[in-house]
Amino acid sequence: MEHPSNLNDMKHLAKICTALILFCSLSGHGQGQQNYQPSPENLEARQWFQDAKFGLFVHWGVYSILGDGEWVMNNQNIPVDAYEKLPAFFNPIDFDAEEWVKMVKDAGMKYITITSRHHDGFSMFDTKASDYNIVDSTPYGKDVLKQLADACKKEDIKLFFYYSLLDWNRDDYYPRGRTGTGIPGRGEGEWKNYIEFMKTQLTELLTNYGDIAGIWFDGHWDQKEWDGKKFGKLKVDWHYNEIYKLIHDLQPQCLIGNNHHIAPIEGEDFQMFEKDLPGRNTTGFGTSESDIGQLPFEVCETINGSWGFNLQDRKHKSEKELVQYIVKAAGYGSNLLLNVGPMPNGKIQDEHKESLKQMGDWLRKNGETIYGTKAGPSGPTDEYATTQKGKTIYVHLLQNKDVVFIEGFNQRIKQITYYGTQQKVTHELNDYGLLLKIPKDRQDPIDTIIEITLR
Repeated sequence: MEHPSNLNDMKHLAKICTALILFCSLSGHGQGQQNYQPSPENLEARQWFQDAKFGLFVHWGVYSILGDGEWVMNNQNIPVDAYEKLPAFFNPIDFDAEEWVKMVKDAGMKYITITSRHHDGFSMFDTKASDYNIVDSTPYGKDVLKQLADACKKEDIKLFFYYSLLDWNRDDYYPRGRTGTGIPGRGEGEWKNYIEFMKTQLTELLTNYGDIAGIWFDGHWDQKEWDGKKFGKLKVDWHYNEIYKLIHDLQPQCLIGNNHHIAPIEGEDFQMFEKDLPGRNTTGFGTSESDIGQLPFEVCETINGSWGFNLQDRKHKSEKELVQYIVKAAGYGSNLLLNVGPMPNGKIQDEHKESLKQMGDWLRKNGETIYGTKAGPSGPTDEYATTQKGKTIYVHLLQNKDVVFIEGFNQRIKQITYYGTQQKVTHELNDYGLLLKIPKDRQDPIDTIIEITLR
């Protein structure tokens, strides 16, 4: 390009540069909160989050009536006017916020993340931005998020709100994204009105429910091109600069995460990984290893195979699978956000309550090896994961083997014992790593924990 020779050329060049910046922001990750400097309260909240390690995810909405998961509107292509009949049947008279929070505490969880609005567009809180909400459109007529916020405050459990960016109900969610294209009755509206609608609802969520620990966004990927293998160009402007700033202005400590499956965007405070350990991307749509950032991590996973209540889902994970998942997540320095999908009556199914009880029992015995730890020096692998707290390393052996070799381990060891005892572990440290010998009578069927004290 030639150097501009006059003022008009310079103006023309400035326009080109502005267009290029806009294009890059739309075709890339989207523009975040510019020049974001996290507040002291936010940094403190990040540290709390990093230490918490375990939370409850709740996917709950009118879709629970149909018992076929939270994507039922899309998967069955239910017309908008037919789906809008569901709120009239939604009456969760057995919902007990205090019972939920007690269950969370007993499970060893430190926070709850609940759907305030999912992709079907129905709001589970008292919003003035739309009548399509639990207070105005259901016989129940009460704000479940307010009840939950009050119960959480009483028991010192932090509360996060999941908030869907995409919406299969509102005409103003236009241009439409990749999903919901077969749903009859969707109209055309104005994108700018949709952005204002979201700002109004987020303001309500961060004004009417006390201190909120975080906002958990989902749906960014709906507006990205997808070739079946990787995401391409972003087709809309999500106005993250305005939305993220709004959130941090209203509640500076509030952590922002976005389930977009790409590298963190400026203004975000933690990075989440859906149904996957960080960087593994076994799902095919997840975050690649090269997109892992420096923010606190969170892995979200289901107890069975569904997020929302699914009557036919029998794929309940065993105690061993769930315990080993939190162990591997902690081995990455990550939290585990474990999901339940409450039934339409407001109760959580017994199988899931039992799973949470088992997790709580295990954490009461072994929580010291998880809470407040950082990623250890080795792993995680299918055989083991390591966590660390100061000069103590916890080695979690996940397979029953007489001999385990931890390749590349080169720490200066003071002693190695079985966790919770003074019994020494037979071991050998050489130039290649650490060899552990575990007799069969010391092998735990779920997780054999070894405690290494460093010099």
